[in-house]
Amino acid sequence: MSDTTPKITIYSTTWCAFCHTEAQWLDHLGIPYVKKDIEQDPEAYEELMKKADGNYQGVPVTDVAGTMVLGFDRPKLLEAIKANNLNPSDSKD
Repeated sequence: MSDTTPKITIYSTTWCAFCHTEAQWLDHLGIPYVKKDIEQDPEAYEELMKKADGNYQGVPVTDVAGTMVLGFDRPKLLEAIKANNLNPSDSKD
């Protein structure tokens, strides 16, 4: 995996307002991510089920370099982003 490949995956649905808000927030911070729709993409759903040990509780579920965060939880997301050095050099909280 190259350094340009996003290490954040948002598992979402088209109707999830928090999923869209989280994506906009990451865009604002300049942090790259991949967004996968678990309703439209069966492979994304299966991928999420494996990562979450079948314990699916809702969306968004965000994989930050292996740290799973349920919901749009800014403090937890920022903590995982910083712990994995994924924040841009001039990141603002």
